[in-house]
Amino acid sequence: MPRLEEVANVVLRVPSILVLDMLYKCDIDSFTDHLKARTEDMLFKYKYVIWNMYYLGHIVSAMVLLLPLGHIIQLYLHVLCALLLYMGHQIVRDYVRDEAQYGYDGALFLDPPALNRFVTALTSQIIVSTLCAFLMRTQHVWLFSAHLLPLLARVVSVRLDWLLSLSSVAMMITGAEVAVFLLANFFVPYRLARAAYREIMAIEVTELLRLMAVGVSVWHGFAVPVLFSVFWYVLFGVQLVTNYGTVTAVQQGPLLYLLTSVSECCASPYSLLGLTFVVSYTALGLLSLCKVYLGGFSALQNHNVMHRGVTEGVTLLLLALQTGLLDMASLQRCFLLFIILFIVLTSTLQSMSEITEPVVLGLGASRNRSVLKHLRGLSMCGFLMVFPGFMAYKISQIFSMDFWLLILASSCMLTSLQVTGTLLIYSLFMVEVWRGAALPGLDEIVYYVNGVCRVLEFAVAVCVVAYGAWESLWGEWSWMGASVIIIHSYCNVWLRAQSGWKSFLLRQEAARKISVLPRASTEQLQDHNDVCAICFQDMTSAVITYCGHFFHGTCLRKWLYVQETCPMCHASIKPSSANPKAAADEAPPTHQNPPPSEQQPSPETHQEEEQGSQGDSDETDYKYSN
Repeated sequence: MPRLEEVANVVLRVPSILVLDMLYKCDIDSFTDHLKARTEDMLFKYKYVIWNMYYLGHIVSAMVLLLPLGHIIQLYLHVLCALLLYMGHQIVRDYVRDEAQYGYDGALFLDPPALNRFVTALTSQIIVSTLCAFLMRTQHVWLFSAHLLPLLARVVSVRLDWLLSLSSVAMMITGAEVAVFLLANFFVPYRLARAAYREIMAIEVTELLRLMAVGVSVWHGFAVPVLFSVFWYVLFGVQLVTNYGTVTAVQQGPLLYLLTSVSECCASPYSLLGLTFVVSYTALGLLSLCKVYLGGFSALQNHNVMHRGVTEGVTLLLLALQTGLLDMASLQRCFLLFIILFIVLTSTLQSMSEITEPVVLGLGASRNRSVLKHLRGLSMCGFLMVFPGFMAYKISQIFSMDFWLLILASSCMLTSLQVTGTLLIYSLFMVEVWRGAALPGLDEIVYYVNGVCRVLEFAVAVCVVAYGAWESLWGEWSWMGASVIIIHSYCNVWLRAQSGWKSFLLRQEAARKISVLPRASTEQLQDHNDVCAICFQDMTSAVITYCGHFFHGTCLRKWLYVQETCPMCHASIKPSSANPKAAADEAPPTHQNPPPSEQQPSPETHQEEEQGSQGDSDETDYKYSN
């Protein structure tokens, strides 16, 4: 039952949004301009009534949309009951007209055709009255039986011309019952609004937090994303069915026909909001499919908000509002929507590459021997490397080159470039696995591969900014183009350059510090007889810090990217005297065998020291991984 209530909570609110969408699209000004009346005063009254009905439609639709689920169900039941009563009166009116045309007003049992018509009409009226009583949950069936008066009069052989009058009387009685019911429930919306207001004011928080609480409650209570998505799908389905098989649809082709239908379904704020949620859910589905394809269903436990389709939906909404999509003509809206959807698809592919990169690199670094997982990762990388290039090629064939097209093409190129760098690093890891031994200088090679990729990304961003600046200076200048150039320059040029330069300086500083540290000799390594405290691997070569600890040079350099202290004792790596070599010679050797005369430490003490060393190593490894 809770699942059924969730479905009803969405489905029963969709008609209200459809009515609001239709009212928004109505051109009342054009309709009232074509009105004609005998006098100006009558014309003014007509316009006044039409505009009031237009605003009243908005108010009623909004009120129905915001009603609680129980009251919406009651409203639909009353509407259905009213339709049944109207159908009952139409059945009686048709029966009376048929009797008047037949012209027989004698006893019913003496004329079989007249008796057959009477039995059919009476059965229909009994069914209608019973259904109305069932919907209203009452046993007083007589409340819905006013339309039986002409049939009862026909049983006693009342004149045929009186039957039409009785039919009108029955309709007036039903209308009076409906009016009494409406008057009795006239203040129900006011009472609901007052109860909701009191409930909101009972929350003891600030005004801003109270508004936020109301917004969150409405968002979850009405299931806003699902509600507007269902509304948009209904609108889109109606649009497809309406135009299917027309000459225009056949001439356009399937792809252009779908794009045109989508553009027609975002001509109002309600439909645009629905398209936003549809795009968001579609992007979420693609990203979830990518996760399942790479890592199975367990990969769906990653709740990264950037990979849940939110970015794609917000991007579409902001671009549509900024470019004035709602105010454009149908053809212009179709053209602009194609560009916006292209940008959203590019953003989705970028998110897919961000999901794929750690998975593929993890397969290479962890030496996973599952061939199927490697094939999945490589196939996804191949798709993300080829498809963005194909998109850039296609859009360059459709439109002429300008600043906006260059931005779109550069986004596709950056995605392909990042995936190419990931594949190169993965290949290096797999070569290391194939050799069965560590590649000398692998960290340096990986750093340079990443560096080349970042430099190429930086070069692409610089080219885009340069072309945009040249076009603004020597071509058509606009505030929007200038703002885009400024934002692009800051985000994709300045921040990239600043991050790259900072990484380069950190690497140079770490290399300089490592170069002044003394190298451990073979005798010292044999006396030390321990693993590197950072990577826990055997040491065939090592450097000695000024506090006397041994580490791999590459491991210590990575550590120095994080902080400038010893991973073991947190002493400063910097030399304590003017002569670094002398400072290293003065440092006491570690882990040397004590003379026989000295007292050996107890096993408990030795175990505590090993546990402390292991804890420091774990802390070091955690900080480095972060």
